[in-house]
Amino acid sequence: PGPGRCAHFVLRKRRFCRMIPAPGRRFCGEHGHEEEQNDRKRIPCPLDPKHTVYEDQLQKHLKKCNSREKPKPVYFVQDINAGSKDVAEIPEKQVPLSSLSIEELQNLITKLKKASNGLELHLKEQILSHQALQEALSDPKNGESAFKHLKQQASILGNMEKLHLLGPGRCFVEFGAGRGKLSHWVDVALENVESVQFLLVERATTRFKVDGKHKRRDSIFERLQVDIQHLCLNKVPILEKKKLPVVGIGKHLCGAATDLALRCLVESYTTCCDGEDEEPAPKRCRAAQTEVAPHKSASNESTTEDHKPVAGIVIALCCHHKCDWTHYVGREFFKSVGLGPLEFHYFQRMSSWATCGMQETTSKASTSEDSEDQTNDTEEHEQSLSRTAQQDSSDTLQGTLSVEERKEIGCLCKRLIDHGRIEYLQQHGYKAALQYYTESAVSLENVLLTAVPNPSLKPEPTI
Repeated sequence: PGPGRCAHFVLRKRRFCRMIPAPGRRFCGEHGHEEEQNDRKRIPCPLDPKHTVYEDQLQKHLKKCNSREKPKPVYFVQDINAGSKDVAEIPEKQVPLSSLSIEELQNLITKLKKASNGLELHLKEQILSHQALQEALSDPKNGESAFKHLKQQASILGNMEKLHLLGPGRCFVEFGAGRGKLSHWVDVALENVESVQFLLVERATTRFKVDGKHKRRDSIFERLQVDIQHLCLNKVPILEKKKLPVVGIGKHLCGAATDLALRCLVESYTTCCDGEDEEPAPKRCRAAQTEVAPHKSASNESTTEDHKPVAGIVIALCCHHKCDWTHYVGREFFKSVGLGPLEFHYFQRMSSWATCGMQETTSKASTSEDSEDQTNDTEEHEQSLSRTAQQDSSDTLQGTLSVEERKEIGCLCKRLIDHGRIEYLQQHGYKAALQYYTESAVSLENVLLTAVPNPSLKPEPTI
């Protein structure tokens, strides 16, 4: 070992441990059990067995262990965005998709096509860009993977600008923020704009965050480490203090997380999140939804009646195979076309067929060494899609449907699920739309969901 370093040899890495032991010791605290003169026993931590602790100091360690359960933040409200808890209609045992007979599969496809009849299935292409990313897009130092991320972020910002969502007096809430790159570019685009704040929602601890790059005094960045399912924006202190309109954003927000985010914005934030104040919620929702146009600034002080809580929503959709009926916001739409939780379960699994034949492209993309964001990585999502498609394949399906037919059915499942989200937003007073925001060569998940308040559409009262 090097001077002043631990004497433990790590076989897996073929080198000595690089930790620094205490004065007079040959081994660090993690490998102290190897000390010849040391008769103290080290045991795995009961909170996280990946590290060890002296047995006689266990109680002291449990009080400060990083894996201990921490106090819930004030904005944590259990299952506030989870949706209906009534799961009586969901079958206890769901047959795997690969176990379906040819007749059962054909019956599902018939139901899918019948429910999709009359829907807008051919999305318009709205691939835009933004000047804030032009320098980065033209920088040859960025590799192929980074370039793909930048093109997507540029198009998202371009669509936000077209909807008049890039302006002063806004709070941008990035769901599934990861490293926070999308918020970073929004901040760059609003370089000379005052009164802007960012809330980065991410349930996992994230390495290599870009939060420290924001040096502007006018913009405020705050991370909320919480699952979207339990996030009550009304209770976030900075939003309680400054009643700024919220713009919900997200880049590749996986499956059910999109539904949780929509419900977080449209229901729990627009209405009062206190469970004791449920009756007046619809009235507050109607007043909030129809007063303020999306392009107006919120620089003036506003009351509950003229304050527009949500100015817009821009989310790049992803991973429909990870959707969940309990959290899904389009359940009423599914029921209106004669579908239920069982069909939804199969459709969300079949949605992965949209990537059939894409495995080679995905593999090439995932081998790039300059991946920009491991926590919120496009290639990671695409690999998940391909794995799910392979898991749901069977000899029966291979002999019945061609690759092109599977891809067509997978895309149809995605559009059906997304249409339920569109109807949900429309029922709550929003003008919502789906569009292709980037080429499929850049990302297989290239559909963007946008929504802005529509004064002509009054939200339906909650029953």
